Amino acid sequence: MRAACINAYTLTCAAGVGMPAVNRSLKEARTGLSETPWPGCGVATWLGRVAALDDDERHVDERWGCRNNRLAQLGLEQDGFATRVREAVAHYGAGRCAVILGTSTSSIGRTEQAYSELQPDQRFSPEFRQPEVHNPHSVSGYVAEYLGITGPAMTLSTACSSSAKVFASAARWLACNVADAIVVGGVDSLCLSVIYGFHSLQLVSPNPCRPFDRDREGISLGEAAGFALVSRDPFGANSLALLGYGESTDAYHMSSAHPEGLGAQLAMQAAIKRSGLSFEGIDYLNLHGTGTRSNDGIEGRLCASLFPESTLLSATKGWTGHTLGAAGITEAVLSINALATGFVPGTLNTRSPDPACEAPILLDGVEAPIDTAMSNSFGFGGNNCSLIFGRA
Repeated sequence: MRAACINAYTLTCAAGVGMPAVNRSLKEARTGLSETPWPGCGVATWLGRVAALDDDERHVDERWGCRNNRLAQLGLEQDGFATRVREAVAHYGAGRCAVILGTSTSSIGRTEQAYSELQPDQRFSPEFRQPEVHNPHSVSGYVAEYLGITGPAMTLSTACSSSAKVFASAARWLACNVADAIVVGGVDSLCLSVIYGFHSLQLVSPNPCRPFDRDREGISLGEAAGFALVSRDPFGANSLALLGYGESTDAYHMSSAHPEGLGAQLAMQAAIKRSGLSFEGIDYLNLHGTGTRSNDGIEGRLCASLFPESTLLSATKGWTGHTLGAAGITEAVLSINALATGFVPGTLNTRSPDPACEAPILLDGVEAPIDTAMSNSFGFGGNNCSLIFGRA
């Protein structure tokens, strides 16, 4: 495939609001996870909450008002990202710019609140009558309007791979001349449905998640807003790009990965083939690494069989938590950022790697100038996506 240029990127998550804060957390090995309980929730766990959002007083038009869209706006305003997008809109035209975002729960937290405060006649109270909010496309519609983009806007919801697959869709849109510049990303915020849902699956850890650790207990849930601006040609001086992508759907089970990782393997192999590289040509791999007993074992053994020992492997959910529909963009941005900064993050909270996982996990961050990076995202239902980034 022809490389899709990455012209700007940003991430807001529990580890920090914007890239400078995130980078400080990565280098200081300081987690964003906290055991502060979620309001109204009795599950004892650590969460990757964007605490700054609780005190943020920025205004979101009442048509779009919800935590998820406030998180989206907070994220858009970091690292000069919104300004960069508006420059692209002025350059290409609003109709030639597009939005593709991934989310899992979107603004369902607002819907939970609406149902908990029903009027005596069982109708939503007036402040909750927001048709633009109570649907999965809410965040994409809001972001497009906020940025002044009038081209196509699309929402992907394939569980944990949602905001990784946005890059694949954007590459296809660019190749088909649907748009000249595309805002890709993902936004997902914490809510009761998420916490209780994963708790009911017995996947939530009572302690900070420890990916690939011998004593891992499960996931730590989180929230995040991440974005990248991609185009067919460089818009400015940035030289980073999406080199390849691979997607698969193995449909082995609603919530469990294929025991041999067949879908994950297909996604990685497709990304390698499309990029024209080899597994030996990948300098860094950001693993999906949820911290669950099953998934880490499957991914670790698969990657150990595909990659040489020289490839740096790490999982970064110890900083951010599992940000669900925003996990793909969270880890894609961290991979892009490793290319840009030359700092490869380690695997936070993990100190006794499980030999059954087989893969040689990088525990501590290292200064290591790299030229290529892969990011893995494997979702429920076997929705898998692997991305490869490098120099344009």
